[in-house]
Amino acid sequence: MTLYAAYGSNLDPRQMLLRAPHSPHRGTGWLRDWRLTFGGEEIGWEGSVATLAEDLGHSVFVSIYDLTRADEIALDEWEGVTTDLYRKIRVRVETLDGSPLCYVYVLNSFEGGLPSARYLEIMVNAAREAGAPDDYILHLLARETRE
Repeated sequence: MTLYAAYGSNLDPRQMLLRAPHSPHRGTGWLRDWRLTFGGEEIGWEGSVATLAEDLGHSVFVSIYDLTRADEIALDEWEGVTTDLYRKIRVRVETLDGSPLCYVYVLNSFEGGLPSARYLEIMVNAAREAGAPDDYILHLLARETRE
């Protein structure tokens, strides 16, 4: 199995159950020295979409899943790896049990732009469902949106 660290809207366990139904949730952790950001506004959605950028001193809350090969292929397609929208990279995630190597998806576009209010609301609700700490939720709620 492959370890996957979900962030953004993929923190929602119900959404992950639909996208990767055979892949159990392993726990949560922190992606240290990375920050949650947005990009891809030029692609034409209602606003920019979530991605990650390396940034010392920042952290991103993640949920870790043990992906089966079939679910990994399906998630790659869903995330746009097959169309070069996102790429997969391996990162270390800090957990209470160690620092496993996990895949994350990173947008193949320039950083910048603002997410829609609707998209940010989805991300906030997903973070709550995943058990993100209150200060992380407040940080998300403070983000500027297009609307």
